[in-house]
Amino acid sequence: MRASWYRWRDGDLILEVHVQPRASRDEIAGEHGGRLKIRITAPPVDGKANKHLQAFLARTCGVPRSAVELVAGESGRDKRLRIRNPRTLPPGCTPGQ
Repeated sequence: MRASWYRWRDGDLILEVHVQPRASRDEIAGEHGGRLKIRITAPPVDGKANKHLQAFLARTCGVPRSAVELVAGESGRDKRLRIRNPRTLPPGCTPGQ
């Protein structure tokens, strides 16, 4: 059975994530409330956490930062992101279309 926190749309990966800012390290921490929990070290100030999250997911998925788009949740911890044509997948995702 597929996890509920991701789906594929036209070759792009759509992730539903829950972000924990000001963590001790950047990491994917498993599932939390039907979302992928991601811990990041950046503080939630002036968009720093969002930029850091996008950079972390870009590194994780092997794409440039410009390929990671914040679709929803700019000011909250629950976010939706689109990753265009990821080369590698976060743990728990399976290739699909």
